[in-house]
Amino acid sequence: MLKAAPRAREHLATPPITTLIPQARREHGLTQRGLADLLCEISQNDSVTREEVSRWERGKRIPGPYWRAWISAALDVPHAEVDRAAVVEREYRRAKSDDRADDRVNTS
Repeated sequence: MLKAAPRAREHLATPPITTLIPQARREHGLTQRGLADLLCEISQNDSVTREEVSRWERGKRIPGPYWRAWISAALDVPHAEVDRAAVVEREYRRAKSDDRADDRVNTS
């Protein structure tokens, strides 16, 4: 139990990826399209679009390890921080899902 406390504190300092990406993007003066174009350019992979960046920012999707590495490079955010932000987002999703499940059980 004591081992979990430092990790929890670490997550408190790391925003979810839905906050980290738009915040870092704006700090670099990029639009969603600008970030998508930059990611395509530096990764030499043209499969990311403005719409995909929007999905990441709205929490509809969490970027996978491949794109997290490029997001880190594009936005000059440490790779470990981007990975932690993805973990935080997943934990928020699980908690929200668990809350909804509890509500369904309690109202039945």
